[in-house]
Amino acid sequence: MEYQAYALPNMPTPGQPVIFDPEYCTGCNRCINICLMDIFIPNPQKGAPPIILYPDECYYDGCCVDACPETGAIQFNHPLMQRVRWKRKATGEHFRV
Repeated sequence: MEYQAYALPNMPTPGQPVIFDPEYCTGCNRCINICLMDIFIPNPQKGAPPIILYPDECYYDGCCVDACPETGAIQFNHPLMQRVRWKRKATGEHFRV
C-alpha cells in the first residue's frame, strides 16, 4: 500500500506575510533554510515557490527577503496596522506606502 502525505497551509486569518512571484522565484529554498520561525516548506513541484505553511507565526524580520538571490522573487506584505503612515507637509494628506 502506498501512502501519500499532504501539506495544506494554515489559513485561520487572511495574513500572508510574504508574496512570491513565480516568474522570478527559482525554488532555491534559501528562504526556507534561513527563516527563524520555519513558516515555509519546500514545494513538491521542482522550481516552484515554497509553500507558506504557518503564516501567523511570521515575525516580519525580513531574513527570507534578504537571503533571496533573485530580485523581486519575494516581497514583504506587512499587516495593514503595521504599515507606516506618512503625511504630506504641504497638503496634510495621509497615505501609506
